[in-house]
Amino acid sequence: MIIDTSTLDAASAYKLLIGSIVPRPIGWISTMSVDGVANLAPISFFTCVGRKPPMVSITMQPRSDGQLKDTFVNVRDTGEFCFNLVSLPHAHHAHRSAAEFPTEVDEFDVLGLGKAPSDVVAVPRVDGAPISFECTLERVIPVGNDDHVVFGIVQRVHIRDDLYIEGGRVDTAALGPVGRLAAEYTLVENVFTTPLDDEILAARHPARMHRLDGRPTEFSPIATKAWSPSGSVMD
Repeated sequence: MIIDTSTLDAASAYKLLIGSIVPRPIGWISTMSVDGVANLAPISFFTCVGRKPPMVSITMQPRSDGQLKDTFVNVRDTGEFCFNLVSLPHAHHAHRSAAEFPTEVDEFDVLGLGKAPSDVVAVPRVDGAPISFECTLERVIPVGNDDHVVFGIVQRVHIRDDLYIEGGRVDTAALGPVGRLAAEYTLVENVFTTPLDDEILAARHPARMHRLDGRPTEFSPIATKAWSPSGSVMD
């Protein structure tokens, strides 16, 4: 099948993108409003973009009502944010933080999450996150009609002591990171180097992903009312 993207509306294009570019790291982004209200939201259009200085980017589309997301407004207005790595114990907290709470609501309080102090920014980190970055705004680039790409400079890295290996390496096999598929999640729990034996390739070729939640293999939240093209969680 060949799809002409000029024929797609925004929601259809979004479905194709999030179902094709997988797995995506989740930028669990904490921010603070100018009024001092903490905010927490998962952004799956997230990646590293530079090394000297170390930089990350997050891309945000508007809320389902067309308004700018609190995360974007807070970063734009304060110039600060934190990235928090999502591991399995925090997977549901991250999922729930995608709900479109009112601006005056502190997601940390609603979700029962502790706030860890940062070193150089006013934004709190997620207490218990295995890795967190303190970031300052480098630039904002509008994309298309109403999306925005935010570039941030990583000023401080907080990493759990047992995950840090001498020489600057991270013990990635001990992280248990959670990534984003289309509207679902995946636990990174296997590693390999290439080439793999032909027997292994042949055995896995027809296999579908193993579900941890017991749902049918063909299930997708995109086919339910729980999904929103803004990336939010619908109650």
